[in-house]
Amino acid sequence: MFTGIIETTGLLKSRAARGPGARLLISTEMGPLVIGESIAVHGVCLTVQTVVVGGFECDASVETLSRSTLGSVPLGGAVHLERALKMGGRLGGHILTGHVDGRVKLRNRERVGDALKVSFEIQDEDLVRYVAPKGSVAIDGVSLTVNGTNGREFEVVIIPHTGAVTMLGHLMPTDDANLEVDILARYVAQLLASRGDGGPSEDEALLTKLRNSGFM
Repeated sequence: MFTGIIETTGLLKSRAARGPGARLLISTEMGPLVIGESIAVHGVCLTVQTVVVGGFECDASVETLSRSTLGSVPLGGAVHLERALKMGGRLGGHILTGHVDGRVKLRNRERVGDALKVSFEIQDEDLVRYVAPKGSVAIDGVSLTVNGTNGREFEVVIIPHTGAVTMLGHLMPTDDANLEVDILARYVAQLLASRGDGGPSEDEALLTKLRNSGFM
């Protein structure tokens, strides 16, 4: 489990093919690291396979490489890093699994004082229903609040601190980023889909209440 509060950034030093997947070498001063622990790399939960001087190695499956940007981040490019939440630790962002749902594409960025207002387009239409105003999303592993939605697009504001400690402020129009939707929204949608009672109006009323309360 992760929180979306980025601990530090690292650099992707190498991406070597291993069957259909790849072995990634990440350089970072974060530590001490332990073989087998989970680290969110740009929002993707990966397992430390080898600890090396100045970093660690981890394996990314073909599914991970195709669904996330880890297969296209340039060598030498920066990636966000967050270690798994410790029991009893502060949940400063929101609950994340590190299971990236898909990609979003940056469509517009606009300075609003010291902050940056950014709009993203969801590439997978099936994910649109999980993103709602005042709900939570993770972009490249960073916990953010949705300001508004418009069809497949949604808007977030990157405050100065987030812009200083992450790479989100460097994203440009047409750049891709990793999206993890709120896991609570996923479970609610699954629950409603499996219900055998109640009519459409009852379900829609419940969905409206959940959206207005920020759960979806």
